[in-house]
Amino acid sequence: MDCSVKKNFNSRKDITLLPCLDNLANSGVGGTAIAGKTEKVEMMKPVGDRPIVIRFSAEKYASMQWNFKPQQTVVRVVPGETALAFYKAMNPTDKPIIGISTYSIEPWEAGQYFNKIQCFCFEEQRLNPKEEVDMPVFFFIDPEFMEDPFMDKVDEIMLSYTFFEAKDSDKLPYPGFPTPKVEAM
Repeated sequence: MDCSVKKNFNSRKDITLLPCLDNLANSGVGGTAIAGKTEKVEMMKPVGDRPIVIRFSAEKYASMQWNFKPQQTVVRVVPGETALAFYKAMNPTDKPIIGISTYSIEPWEAGQYFNKIQCFCFEEQRLNPKEEVDMPVFFFIDPEFMEDPFMDKVDEIMLSYTFFEAKDSDKLPYPGFPTPKVEAM
């Protein structure tokens, strides 16, 4: 599968890149987090006395009608320490809306150390009319962050989510795979 990734989403059709971005999210490349490993978390201990400020932001694509925001703007964590943050989403309309989110991490170099154990990105989220939900993000900064000389001056990391409305018309075939042909009988 060709997983060429755009930095900015320019059209609603860019949502078709989400399967590729999901794969990228598990790689730590380009400011995306690496899915945390349970066994590593169980054995992990906080390292150092240098807290890292994690800032949270929330965006939504122009056509997305939800209200979406972080419940906290800042959390301080020491590498090796787990943290839990929440975003709140609310559908103020009179119709159900399905949303899907992407995320980014800045500076992008810190993405290889930002481990999400649980989050809501790349999965469809359906909100009924007037429904409001809390969406958890459970994460940690890998203790190896402290050993990387390129991270010496990184005291803040920004985790930003963007929500898009998912529509049936957006369910296009994966890039590189042929579109099934329907023949009349």
